[in-house]
Amino acid sequence: MSTDVSESTGYGPNLEMSTLGYIVAVLIAILLLPLLPVAVVGYVLYRVFTPSDGEPARRGWNRDFGGPGDSS
Repeated sequence: MSTDVSESTGYGPNLEMSTLGYIVAVLIAILLLPLLPVAVVGYVLYRVFTPSDGEPARRGWNRDFGGPGDSS
């Protein structure tokens, strides 16, 4: 028998949905695990080639090679 809206207990923990959410999260993590080395290499390359003074890398590249940011 279903619960009527007037009989609803409102918001509260739902063990079945919480369990399902955790299972889905674990499955997604397992599926994305092979991409971890790619993400680490990408992060390292980003940190190596990004200027530390806060200037975006594309501005420096455009200035060095005569792009739209070139003032000469």
